[in-house]
Amino acid sequence: MTNLPSSSSEPQSRNFELLDPRIQRWLWQAGWTSLRDAQELAIAPLLAGDRDLIIAAATASGKTEAAFLPILTRLAKSDEPRLAVYVGPLKALINDQWQRLEGLCDILEMPVTPWHGDISASHKARFLKRPAGCLLITPESLEALLMRQGNAAAGALAAADYFVIDELHSFLGTERGKQLQSLLSRSERLIQRRVCRVGLSATLGDMNGAREFLRPGGAQEVDLIVAKQAALDLHIILKGVLEPVVDATKTEEEDEPNLVAKTGIVTDLYRTLRGSNNLVFPNSRSAVEFFADRLRSRCETERVPNEFWPHHGNLAKEIREQAEAALKQKTMPATGICTSTLELGIDIGAIKSVAQIGPPPSVASLRQRLGRSGRREGEPAVLRSYAIERQLTPQSSPTDLLRVNLLQSIAMIRLLLQGWYEPVSVAGLHSSTMVQQVLSVISQHGAATAGRLWEILCERGAFTGMPRDLFASLLRGLGAKEIIFQDATGLLLLAPKGEKICGHYSFYAAFSSQEEFRLVAGGQTLGSMPVSRPLSPGSFVIFGGRRWQVVSVSTDDLVIEVKPGAAGALPAFEGQYGATIHGRVREEMRHILRGNEPVPFLDKIGTRLLEEARSTYGRLDLDKEWVREAGTEVHLYWWKGDRINDTLALMLQARALPTINHGIYLEVRGADKVGVTETLHDLSQIEDAESLAVASTVQNKIREKWDGLLAEDVLEASFVSNSLDIAGTLAALRTACVPDPRRR
Repeated sequence: MTNLPSSSSEPQSRNFELLDPRIQRWLWQAGWTSLRDAQELAIAPLLAGDRDLIIAAATASGKTEAAFLPILTRLAKSDEPRLAVYVGPLKALINDQWQRLEGLCDILEMPVTPWHGDISASHKARFLKRPAGCLLITPESLEALLMRQGNAAAGALAAADYFVIDELHSFLGTERGKQLQSLLSRSERLIQRRVCRVGLSATLGDMNGAREFLRPGGAQEVDLIVAKQAALDLHIILKGVLEPVVDATKTEEEDEPNLVAKTGIVTDLYRTLRGSNNLVFPNSRSAVEFFADRLRSRCETERVPNEFWPHHGNLAKEIREQAEAALKQKTMPATGICTSTLELGIDIGAIKSVAQIGPPPSVASLRQRLGRSGRREGEPAVLRSYAIERQLTPQSSPTDLLRVNLLQSIAMIRLLLQGWYEPVSVAGLHSSTMVQQVLSVISQHGAATAGRLWEILCERGAFTGMPRDLFASLLRGLGAKEIIFQDATGLLLLAPKGEKICGHYSFYAAFSSQEEFRLVAGGQTLGSMPVSRPLSPGSFVIFGGRRWQVVSVSTDDLVIEVKPGAAGALPAFEGQYGATIHGRVREEMRHILRGNEPVPFLDKIGTRLLEEARSTYGRLDLDKEWVREAGTEVHLYWWKGDRINDTLALMLQARALPTINHGIYLEVRGADKVGVTETLHDLSQIEDAESLAVASTVQNKIREKWDGLLAEDVLEASFVSNSLDIAGTLAALRTACVPDPRRR
């Protein structure tokens, strides 16, 4: 494993002459005066093509050209038709790259073929007749290509010299990423040779993890180019927004929680964003709709053209494309109100500023979003962030007292400025995707033995972490559910249910959108909500301004039966059921509370709110006492990430101590400090194997698309590996030095 030499701030052109002369002319005619550093450094290794490569560079730094200038040069030099396969996460991104590459490929007399659901069958047939040039494809379409073409897929990919994976970071640690790893492995096995893999990314928090992802088991074969970035002129303002106390007995719209604060944010966005191109990231689809509607209404009231456009995954394709078109055109200013759908590399032109409402889901996500701004030479990148906090009362919860929305936003911005991003785990069993890949391989080849499936997917494939006994249990489970069956010769084939599953177009996607559970109390439906945290009877959820205790969870019907929980102040923290927060973020939050230095990017209200939080931290003596009694509750302030918090909550739940993960603290209900401390001490003494039983209490272990087809033992093991951190939790408990009060 090597790092290629770092580049200077002024790239030389010593490798320019290595490019195809037609590409050289194209660059000069396009007005290029020099190559950027990543483009310069990528030429020699990609022309050789004997090692894998990751190119990490800022958004809009020419990563596509860094990969394809040398790749197209090598393809053009070949006497035989050769192929580069570009895999992108979005159809819209593939369409963008099609437009970028088409002109260059035309002068090389080389075809460019986009391949996804919107591309005509005749276009795809032309490629299959002469598979050469550039194939631009999504993982789902690559899956369909392998399955539908069967063994003939070897002919379609036989000429492949490169697999180029764009937006590499978007695949890391996901079911879709595991699918992509498997598809790359299966493709190389099909054509019986290794193919150079090239990863392109703007944000990578763990380079070694990225190397391991790109070439599982062969990270040492992956070289790395990290482009040096010029010092970025970054303008940041984080505004504290105070929400008045809401009368919980009223249900009129004017008393909706956070409505006053959100209306104030609408006014500020309208005032500061009109007349320029921007992106606004609220933290949910419903919030996107709220802000887009209010800002559009404001334009109508002021009798000016609308400049605000919603963009999220649940909108129809035509509506999303309206927003993209508005942002791309240069005659009228436009602002996109969006979810993470506009984080990736769709070319939407220059963005003046990025607005973040509430804490972002991660530091890496914030970096990706901010990379959209400041692309024009001489213009700064601008981040406007808003943290909504509730006015304090004697009943205020700890999350309100410690101003967690504001605190997490500060911590993430500070970590961004330090250059830290979340490392992404490339481990985990990913059993849901294994189910899909088992069915896909059987469908592709017509049948397969258990031994051949093990060799293709596990021994030499992407699922090297799957134990053989669990793999056998997975196959038996699929047989018990009549998805597959074994004939007299030992071959595994698709049963009618399996054929129906594989025959539906939705099969090709390894992931599904997050399901919403319906909450029911006493036979009455309260509403629906996505749930990403583990639930078991006795645990709590917060919904509709009330705390509810879980009675049962049905993953088949997506129903959570609840009953009214104990009264108490509810937190206003927006991230409770959202992203999984890394422990480093929580450590930074605690560091901020411990200090007294000013935060230069905070406004006056935010500064005052931070002072309140620091005062509360000192008053509660949280620097010394992390187990605190609060009436009939015990609060645990140990500033860990959500995987560890969720694991400890389940361990306590298994000891008959109902526990809620509030992020910065765990709330243990109906307990006293002595009893909880005894339990924590006991937990710190157990072995890893003893703690595995915690998964059996969780009723919503089905998280991924094909989890429902897993045998129970495989489901539990997969849930533990993907969602919990048992070893980390036990280590943290031992480090916390929990005293045993029984020895006093």
